[in-house]
Amino acid sequence: MHIDHAEGLAGHSDADVAVHALMDALLGAAGLGDIGELFPDTDPAFEGASSMALLERVIAWLANSGWKVENADVTIVCERPRLSGYRLEMREHLAAALGVASDAVSVKATTTEGMGFEGRGEGIAAHAVCLLSR
Repeated sequence: MHIDHAEGLAGHSDADVAVHALMDALLGAAGLGDIGELFPDTDPAFEGASSMALLERVIAWLANSGWKVENADVTIVCERPRLSGYRLEMREHLAAALGVASDAVSVKATTTEGMGFEGRGEGIAAHAVCLLSR
């Protein structure tokens, strides 16, 4: 989903930090590497790629390796834009992509109270954890 903001994010793909963190958590939990290995920013094929499309590929790799997503938790760290009005919609989108009920996904946002690059508005960070089963 697109969130309007004057500054926006720049990245090789669509710069969706929340989905990138989630993909790395999923891949790490399954021991399948990370998105830098699978979708390198040196490969022009991934320039401007949809993170949700890449997430679909990660989910397929997990399924082919016998893994199933049980739950996921994503925390987005930024001063702005304020994300409280978007969290439920983000949760629904991620749950649908993961093939789980919406109550198995959590999306939270926090600030750094003005500290660090996030606090200065220079970027956004995200952290994710998940539970997989076989």
